[in-house]
Amino acid sequence: MSEQKLAVNEYLKTDSDYLRGTIQEGLDTAVTGAFSEGDQQLIKFHGFYQQDDRDLRNERKEQKLEPLYSFMLRARVAGGVCTPQQWLAVDEIASNLTSSNSIRLTTRQTFQYHGIPKRNLKTIIQDLDREALDSIAACGDVNRNVMCNPNPVESKLHQQAYAYAKQLSDNMLPHTKAYAEIWLDDEKLVTTEGEEVEPVYGKTYLPRKFKMAVAVPPDNDVDVYTNDLGFIAVADGDELIGFNMVAGGGMGSTHGEVATFPRLADDFGYIKAEDTLKFAEAVMTIQRDWGNRENRKLSRLKYTIVKHGFDKFKAEVEARTGIKFEPKRDVVIGDRGDRYGWKQGVDDNWHLTLFIEGGRVKDLPGQPLQTGLREIAKIHKGDFRMTSNQNIIIAGVAAADKEQVESIARQHGLLGKLITETRGHSIACVALPTCALAMAEAERYFPDFLTKVEALQEKHGFLDQGIVIRMTGCPNGCARPFAAEIGLVGKAPGRYNLYLGASFEGTRLNKLYRENIQEAEILAELDALFARYVEEREEGETFGNYTVRSGVVAAVNDAAKDFHG
Repeated sequence: MSEQKLAVNEYLKTDSDYLRGTIQEGLDTAVTGAFSEGDQQLIKFHGFYQQDDRDLRNERKEQKLEPLYSFMLRARVAGGVCTPQQWLAVDEIASNLTSSNSIRLTTRQTFQYHGIPKRNLKTIIQDLDREALDSIAACGDVNRNVMCNPNPVESKLHQQAYAYAKQLSDNMLPHTKAYAEIWLDDEKLVTTEGEEVEPVYGKTYLPRKFKMAVAVPPDNDVDVYTNDLGFIAVADGDELIGFNMVAGGGMGSTHGEVATFPRLADDFGYIKAEDTLKFAEAVMTIQRDWGNRENRKLSRLKYTIVKHGFDKFKAEVEARTGIKFEPKRDVVIGDRGDRYGWKQGVDDNWHLTLFIEGGRVKDLPGQPLQTGLREIAKIHKGDFRMTSNQNIIIAGVAAADKEQVESIARQHGLLGKLITETRGHSIACVALPTCALAMAEAERYFPDFLTKVEALQEKHGFLDQGIVIRMTGCPNGCARPFAAEIGLVGKAPGRYNLYLGASFEGTRLNKLYRENIQEAEILAELDALFARYVEEREEGETFGNYTVRSGVVAAVNDAAKDFHG
């Protein structure tokens, strides 16, 4: 019986000399704005993707020009925390070295740039490095940016949780020197055959991307159950003592392929805080050793756990750590939204959460958002915290500075606009025109779509109640649409699959309700459902819970069996 052939990416990683490939040669080639096909996979490990402007693709083809290639670079910023000085550097790079002239806040608490010419990549990475920022492991088959609840009120507990998120991020970085050699002009590391330079990842790294998050109850704004690995903080008073560990979440799926499905993580039990890194490494090395390297569509940790079974996987984690899980502690998982406006923390400092539509930090007519954040950064003495809802928190503002910060925010359109509960809880991915995977619009279309949904809520008398709505241009799930009460997933230009039934708190997936429908049909369906909801809902019942209780959709309790069934 012949040996099963591995996925192409596995051979690329094996032959890449620890992620070097021919990236340097591609960087030095000026005859094209692109990298070779193989290097396009390897550059993801360095934090960026090759893209082209799909709005201009046909026009350029008619002119016999290659696509207008550019790059999206994503930074690694554990927990989303950066200094005002770092923000000013991030802003300057966006203004001077990208064609978009904007900063995009992501759903994983970091920022990314769009429209970078190949010739500017090295300059950008070196400029970020000078501010102690980087893009290594922001993409690729490695642990991605580690999220942490920004929790601007319980500052002490946030600091403790954030410290673990930072440790997880730092300890799970690739050890290869390829990034420093290629982008920072470090001397090439001379290695000998068989020398182990990746103690966690090995020569072929993980089978697929890996995502971690640290949640601080009762908030679940990091959507902890949608991650490959999650740690839910357990506190004694205001002291962090441990975590409930969850594993096996992930949003991606493929239209029409029932073997693929989104999944929420399983609860494994309680671990002591000091053992966090041991458990993270154990889970990651099991995924390295057991994960599917033949079919990348089935290679995330969620499929590994389903294939081998929860009990077997849990036993292996305990064997590799030498520590038994304790029964999980009781914690409350609550709101996934951000706390907009001013909130005072336990240290008596103030924190201002600003709504950024679609996460796009850009100067708009009447709303010079990018300029406003730049001016705040010039005078701010605390820190900036990017949230997983694509917003930003001006954190640690002394009472004496509060008035000045608010004045700047209002002058630049960062404050003063009414944000409904639904809009404040809802997110979208970038999609067209740059994402190669997008089948439909998301970020550019979503604000107008939400306005129409808000009008329906107002019509039925519950505009004051939030619904978690998320839209993506494809089923890869970057904006976590399958964990939304209303999820819209692109199927074709102007057409979406409509999913219903997730819980407001993010503890249950949604399920397909209508397939491949346009805006008019979507709004008609929601109009009818909203009418039923206000008539039939129980006291305090959220929209997602209502759609399950009333039988509009069935509950997804076991994703492998229920999501498509």
